[in-house]
Formats: sequence, structure tokens, C-alpha cells
Amino acid sequence: MYDILLYILLAVGGTALVWKGSDFLERSSEKLAAHYELPEIVQGAIIAAIGSSFPELSSTIISTMVHNEFDLGVGVIAGSAIFNILVIPGLSGLFSKHTLRSNRDLVYKEAQFYMVAVAALLLTFSFAVIYNPVSIEGSDSLFGTVDRKLALIPVALYFLYIFIQYQDTMDYTPPEPAEKINIWKQWGILILGLAIIVAGVEGLVTAAIGFGEIFNTPSFLWGITVIAAGTSISDSFVSIKAARKGKAITSMANVLGSNTFDLLICIPAGILIAGTATINFTQTAPLMGFLVLVTIILFVMIRTNLRISKVESVLLILLYILFIVWMILETIGVTHLVPME
Repeated sequence: MYDILLYILLAVGGTALVWKGSDFLERSSEKLAAHYELPEIVQGAIIAAIGSSFPELSSTIISTMVHNEFDLGVGVIAGSAIFNILVIPGLSGLFSKHTLRSNRDLVYKEAQFYMVAVAALLLTFSFAVIYNPVSIEGSDSLFGTVDRKLALIPVALYFLYIFIQYQDTMDYTPPEPAEKINIWKQWGILILGLAIIVAGVEGLVTAAIGFGEIFNTPSFLWGITVIAAGTSISDSFVSIKAARKGKAITSMANVLGSNTFDLLICIPAGILIAGTATINFTQTAPLMGFLVLVTIILFVMIRTNLRISKVESVLLILLYILFIVWMILETIGVTHLVPME
């Protein structure tokens, strides 16, 4: 009982730290983006997205380097990506004072590039199984080793994404002069926010591993649900605040840009540092398949009339609840689409 309370406190405390650190990140990154006169869509897809995705990046690195749990890090990223796609647009659409609108740049650049990012990561994992297969005694799952060469595939794609965003900044004229700020102070606040987030994520990862041991469940399950939701709090607040201010494009671009960063940078980061990591492809593929499905659903919604209605917002949240129910059913052995080894 004492251990359970301890891990609950770690999870709650870690979430609180991620929340506070993300608040620092959100405020400083918004001011810095305005100072450097970046377009609205670039603010959301790059500055806000990277800042709010730092918890996921930390979770992958900490899981791999400190706890030797690469699958836990992958679970966090997959769960966070699903949370971002379903819950954040859903909540933003429900709580926004304005209609959550999109535009053609968001649909035909951000959304489609994100789909390419999902495909690229799945292809990278497939190459690991094909060219670096791993046999684990007593398991029927497909395993493969992702080395640094394979990890560079998604990283290279992200640099292409940065280049495309850079082209937008070249053609952009700010509507008004940027507000004068203390640049070094804002950079200091940003770095402080990053440090607080790292501490919070360590608490969340430790709690997930502890819950897995206590309840005899895979830490992967706790990563894809509890940690994923905890690390996505920053994304939620950045997007909901932007939506309530009438900046729906920034809100949606943050969701898609954050997921693109998660898939193309956060997962490879742990591999690039550790050198190699073994991926359970049988476990990962169904989750990536679900991510593709909900991505297509969101794509159709934001393309239809270039907006997300209140009804569609509710539907997105219900889909996430369905996902959580599915994970619970997998854990107790009712369904067997995702081997929980």
C-alpha cells in the first residue's frame, strides 16, 4: 500500500512539474516567436510544438538511457500522439469561444506532412525487423534492432520539414512591429521550464515502471496511457489557450507539429544517444495503425468546410475514450490485438 501511494504521489507530482514547466515554455516561446516575427503557422508548428513536446522527448531519453525501457518511451510517444490528435482538438473545439477553423496550408502542408511522418516511422521500424531481426526465446512477437543509421531516416525527414517551414518565413510580412522584450530573460525562462519538465518526466517514468511491477502489468501500458496523458498536458494548454484567443490555426498547427516532432525526433533521440534499441514490432504496429486511422479522421474533419464543429469535437473525445477502453481490454486479456509482453 505504501508503494502504491508513493507512485501515485510521484505521478501527480511529476504531472504538476510538467504542467508548470510547460507554462514557462508556452509563455517564453510565444514571446520569442513574436520577437523573431515568425508566421502564425510556424509559431504553432515549430516553436510551440517543440516546446510543448519536450516532455515526450525527455520521456524517451530517460526511459532508454536511465531505465533501459525503450518500449516504454515508444508507448509514451504513441499514446501522446493519439491523445494530441483526439483530445486536444476535441477540447479546443468545445472550449473555444470561436469556431475551430483551419486553412488550406494547415490541411495540405501540416496534416499531409504529418501523415508522411507516421509512414516514415513505421517504415523505419519495418526495416529494423527486416534487416536487424531479433529472436527472443518464448515470444512469438516480431522484434528488430533500430540502430543509429535507421534512426537517421526520420531525423532527416524532420530537417526537410524545418526547411519547408523556413520557406514560409521568407515570404512572411508581420502585421505590426514586434513587442520589445528582454530576450535573455525569455530564453532563461524557457531553459528553466525545460529543466522543470525533465524532473517531472523522471517522476512519471519511475511511477509507470513502479505501477507495472505492483500490478504485474507491462510498463508499456502505463506509458501509453498515464505518462502519455501527463506529458501531453503542455500541448493541451498551449492549443486550448490559442483556440480561445481565436488563433485556431496556431492551435491546430501545434497539434500536428508536435506530433511530427514526437515521431521524427523524440523516438530517434533515444536511439541516437544509446546506439541501438530493440523494438517490439508486433506490439507497435497495431497502435501505429490506430494512429493512422484517427489521423485520417481528423484530416477529413479539418478539410470539411475547413473547420471542426462541436459535434466533431465530441466525437474525437469519444474516440479517445474508446482507445482507453481498448487498452484496458488488452491488459485483462479480452482482446489480443496488442501483445502485452
